[in-house]
Amino acid sequence: MREMDFSSWSGALTTLMGLAVFTLLGVGIRVLMMQTIQQRRERMNRQINERLRTLIAAYRTLGGSFTGELTVDPTHLRDARASGAGEEPAGSDRARRIRDAVEAALADIVLLGTESQCRLAGQAASDMAAGRPIHTAELVVSLRNFIREALDLEPISADVRIPLQGPTRAQGAGGRAKGEAGGKGGGGGGGGGTGMGMGMGVAGVHKEGDPDHPG
Repeated sequence: MREMDFSSWSGALTTLMGLAVFTLLGVGIRVLMMQTIQQRRERMNRQINERLRTLIAAYRTLGGSFTGELTVDPTHLRDARASGAGEEPAGSDRARRIRDAVEAALADIVLLGTESQCRLAGQAASDMAAGRPIHTAELVVSLRNFIREALDLEPISADVRIPLQGPTRAQGAGGRAKGEAGGKGGGGGGGGGTGMGMGMGVAGVHKEGDPDHPG
Protein backbone atom coordinates (compact mmCIF):
# COMPACT_ATOMS: atom_id res chain seq x y z
CA MET A 1 0.00 0.00 0.00
CA ARG A 2 2.99 2.34 0.20
CA GLU A 3 3.19 2.53 -3.61
CA MET A 4 0.08 3.52 -5.55
CA ASP A 5 0.23 2.99 -9.28
CA PHE A 6 -2.21 5.03 -11.37
CA SER A 7 -0.11 4.97 -14.53
CA SER A 8 -2.25 2.27 -16.09
CA TRP A 9 -5.77 0.92 -15.79
CA SER A 10 -4.55 -2.33 -14.31
CA GLY A 11 -2.37 -0.56 -11.77
CA ALA A 12 -5.16 1.82 -10.79
CA LEU A 13 -7.63 -1.06 -10.43
CA THR A 14 -5.19 -2.98 -8.25
CA THR A 15 -4.62 0.09 -6.08
CA LEU A 16 -8.35 0.73 -5.66
CA MET A 17 -8.98 -2.90 -4.76
CA GLY A 18 -6.23 -2.74 -2.15
CA LEU A 19 -7.72 0.42 -0.66
CA ALA A 20 -11.18 -1.20 -0.57
CA VAL A 21 -9.87 -4.30 1.20
CA PHE A 22 -7.97 -2.15 3.70
CA THR A 23 -11.10 -0.05 4.39
CA LEU A 24 -13.31 -3.11 4.82
CA LEU A 25 -10.85 -4.62 7.27
CA GLY A 26 -10.75 -1.40 9.27
CA VAL A 27 -14.56 -1.12 9.35
CA GLY A 28 -14.91 -4.80 10.29
CA ILE A 29 -12.47 -4.47 13.17
CA ARG A 30 -14.26 -1.34 14.41
CA VAL A 31 -17.69 -2.99 14.24
CA LEU A 32 -16.37 -6.04 16.08
CA MET A 33 -14.90 -3.84 18.81
CA MET A 34 -18.15 -1.89 19.13
CA GLN A 35 -20.18 -5.10 19.44
CA THR A 36 -17.80 -6.44 22.08
CA ILE A 37 -18.02 -3.22 24.09
CA GLN A 38 -21.81 -3.15 23.75
CA GLN A 39 -22.15 -6.76 24.91
CA ARG A 40 -19.90 -6.03 27.88
CA ARG A 41 -22.00 -3.00 28.82
CA GLU A 42 -25.23 -4.98 28.51
CA ARG A 43 -23.79 -7.72 30.71
CA MET A 44 -22.71 -5.16 33.31
CA ASN A 45 -26.13 -3.50 33.21
CA ARG A 46 -27.83 -6.84 33.76
CA GLN A 47 -25.54 -7.57 36.69
CA ILE A 48 -26.19 -4.14 38.21
CA ASN A 49 -29.95 -4.48 37.74
CA GLU A 50 -29.96 -7.95 39.30
CA ARG A 51 -27.88 -6.72 42.20
CA LEU A 52 -30.17 -3.77 42.83
CA ARG A 53 -33.28 -5.93 42.52
CA THR A 54 -31.93 -8.39 45.08
CA LEU A 55 -30.79 -5.71 47.51
CA ILE A 56 -34.09 -3.83 47.23
CA ALA A 57 -35.93 -7.06 48.08
CA ALA A 58 -33.59 -7.58 51.05
CA TYR A 59 -34.21 -3.99 52.18
CA ARG A 60 -37.97 -4.54 52.11
CA THR A 61 -37.63 -7.76 54.07
CA LEU A 62 -35.29 -6.37 56.72
CA GLY A 63 -36.87 -2.92 57.02
CA GLY A 64 -40.50 -3.31 56.05
CA SER A 65 -41.86 -2.53 59.52
CA PHE A 66 -41.69 0.64 61.60
CA THR A 67 -43.78 -0.61 64.50
CA GLY A 68 -44.08 -3.70 66.63
CA GLU A 69 -41.21 -6.08 67.34
CA LEU A 70 -38.11 -4.83 65.52
CA THR A 71 -35.88 -7.74 66.47
CA VAL A 72 -35.63 -11.19 64.93
CA ASP A 73 -36.26 -14.21 67.13
CA PRO A 74 -33.58 -16.78 66.24
CA THR A 75 -35.43 -19.72 67.85
CA HIS A 76 -35.84 -22.67 65.52
CA LEU A 77 -39.02 -24.71 65.46
CA ARG A 78 -37.28 -27.79 66.85
CA ASP A 79 -35.90 -25.74 69.77
CA ALA A 80 -39.32 -24.22 70.47
CA ARG A 81 -40.96 -27.64 70.53
CA ALA A 82 -38.23 -29.06 72.71
CA SER A 83 -38.61 -26.27 75.25
CA GLY A 84 -42.40 -26.61 75.15
CA ALA A 85 -42.48 -30.36 75.75
CA GLY A 86 -43.44 -31.13 72.17
CA GLU A 87 -45.91 -28.28 71.77
CA GLU A 88 -45.37 -25.34 69.46
CA PRO A 89 -45.71 -22.03 71.35
CA ALA A 90 -48.34 -19.56 70.23
CA GLY A 91 -47.05 -17.13 67.62
CA SER A 92 -43.98 -19.22 66.80
CA ASP A 93 -45.15 -19.81 63.23
CA ARG A 94 -45.04 -16.10 62.44
CA ALA A 95 -41.68 -15.74 64.17
CA ARG A 96 -40.36 -18.68 62.16
CA ARG A 97 -41.54 -17.11 58.90
CA ILE A 98 -39.85 -13.82 59.78
CA ARG A 99 -36.63 -15.62 60.74
CA ASP A 100 -36.60 -17.63 57.50
CA ALA A 101 -37.16 -14.48 55.43
CA VAL A 102 -34.42 -12.60 57.28
CA GLU A 103 -31.99 -15.50 56.85
CA ALA A 104 -32.58 -15.49 53.09
CA ALA A 105 -32.14 -11.71 52.93
CA LEU A 106 -28.88 -11.89 54.89
CA ALA A 107 -27.58 -14.56 52.52
CA ASP A 108 -28.36 -12.30 49.52
CA ILE A 109 -26.59 -9.36 51.15
CA VAL A 110 -23.50 -11.45 51.90
CA LEU A 111 -23.47 -12.41 48.21
CA LEU A 112 -24.15 -9.03 46.58
CA GLY A 113 -23.69 -6.35 49.23
CA THR A 114 -20.85 -3.91 49.77
CA GLU A 115 -18.01 -4.67 52.16
CA SER A 116 -19.67 -2.88 55.08
CA GLN A 117 -23.01 -4.50 54.31
CA CYS A 118 -21.40 -7.95 54.17
CA ARG A 119 -19.79 -7.25 57.54
CA LEU A 120 -23.12 -6.23 59.11
CA ALA A 121 -24.96 -9.15 57.51
CA GLY A 122 -22.27 -11.61 58.60
CA GLN A 123 -22.45 -10.35 62.18
CA ALA A 124 -26.24 -10.64 62.16
CA ALA A 125 -26.05 -14.16 60.74
CA SER A 126 -23.51 -15.14 63.39
CA ASP A 127 -25.70 -13.76 66.18
CA MET A 128 -28.71 -15.57 64.77
CA ALA A 129 -26.79 -18.84 64.55
CA ALA A 130 -25.69 -18.38 68.15
CA GLY A 131 -29.31 -17.94 69.25
CA ARG A 132 -29.14 -14.21 69.98
CA PRO A 133 -31.91 -11.83 68.83
CA ILE A 134 -30.68 -9.45 66.15
CA HIS A 135 -31.50 -5.89 65.08
CA THR A 136 -31.50 -4.97 61.40
CA ALA A 137 -31.87 -1.16 61.63
CA GLU A 138 -28.20 -0.34 60.92
CA LEU A 139 -28.07 -2.71 57.96
CA VAL A 140 -31.32 -1.26 56.61
CA VAL A 141 -29.87 2.27 56.71
CA SER A 142 -26.79 1.09 54.81
CA LEU A 143 -28.94 -0.60 52.17
CA ARG A 144 -31.18 2.45 51.81
CA ASN A 145 -28.24 4.81 51.28
CA PHE A 146 -26.58 2.45 48.78
CA ILE A 147 -29.75 1.93 46.75
CA ARG A 148 -30.53 5.65 46.56
CA GLU A 149 -26.98 6.40 45.46
CA ALA A 150 -27.08 3.65 42.81
CA LEU A 151 -30.35 5.07 41.45
CA ASP A 152 -28.91 8.62 41.37
CA LEU A 153 -31.37 9.82 44.00
CA GLU A 154 -30.46 12.69 46.29
CA PRO A 155 -29.55 11.77 49.87
CA ILE A 156 -32.31 12.02 52.44
CA SER A 157 -32.12 15.31 54.27
CA ALA A 158 -30.82 15.20 57.82
CA ASP A 159 -33.98 16.89 59.12
CA VAL A 160 -36.16 14.01 57.86
CA ARG A 161 -36.90 11.80 60.84
CA ILE A 162 -37.17 8.10 60.00
CA PRO A 163 -38.00 5.70 62.84
CA LEU A 164 -36.08 2.50 63.32
CA GLN A 165 -37.04 -0.18 60.85
CA GLY A 166 -37.46 -3.87 61.48
CA PRO A 167 -38.32 -7.02 59.54
CA THR A 168 -41.58 -7.22 57.64
CA ARG A 169 -44.23 -8.88 59.77
CA ALA A 170 -45.20 -12.08 57.95
CA GLN A 171 -48.82 -13.13 58.22
CA GLY A 172 -49.53 -16.72 59.19
CA ALA A 173 -51.45 -18.89 56.78
CA GLY A 174 -53.56 -20.61 59.46
CA GLY A 175 -56.15 -17.91 60.14
CA ARG A 176 -56.41 -16.85 56.54
CA ALA A 177 -56.83 -20.42 55.27
CA LYS A 178 -59.52 -21.07 57.88
CA GLY A 179 -61.37 -17.95 56.79
CA GLU A 180 -61.30 -18.99 53.16
CA ALA A 181 -62.40 -22.54 54.00
CA GLY A 182 -65.25 -21.19 56.16
CA GLY A 183 -66.45 -18.88 53.41
CA LYS A 184 -66.44 -21.61 50.80
CA GLY A 185 -68.06 -24.06 53.19
CA GLY A 186 -70.88 -21.56 53.83
CA GLY A 187 -71.49 -21.22 50.11
CA GLY A 188 -71.66 -25.00 49.77
CA GLY A 189 -74.21 -25.19 52.58
CA GLY A 190 -76.42 -22.63 50.86
CA GLY A 191 -76.30 -24.61 47.67
CA GLY A 192 -77.24 -27.79 49.58
CA GLY A 193 -80.48 -26.12 50.69
CA THR A 194 -81.80 -26.06 47.13
CA GLY A 195 -82.84 -29.70 47.33
CA MET A 196 -79.66 -31.49 46.24
CA GLY A 197 -79.58 -33.41 49.51
CA MET A 198 -75.81 -33.51 49.75
CA GLY A 199 -73.13 -31.10 50.94
CA MET A 200 -69.66 -30.80 49.52
CA GLY A 201 -66.82 -29.29 51.55
CA VAL A 202 -64.27 -27.41 49.54
CA ALA A 203 -60.93 -26.85 51.23
CA GLY A 204 -59.41 -23.53 50.34
CA VAL A 205 -55.78 -23.67 49.38
CA HIS A 206 -53.84 -20.59 50.16
CA LYS A 207 -50.41 -20.04 48.78
CA GLU A 208 -48.26 -17.84 50.92
CA GLY A 209 -46.51 -14.95 49.16
CA ASP A 210 -42.74 -14.65 48.76
CA PRO A 211 -41.43 -13.10 51.98
CA ASP A 212 -38.67 -11.31 49.98
CA HIS A 213 -41.35 -9.32 48.17
CA PRO A 214 -43.95 -8.43 50.83
CA GLY A 215 -47.31 -7.00 49.82
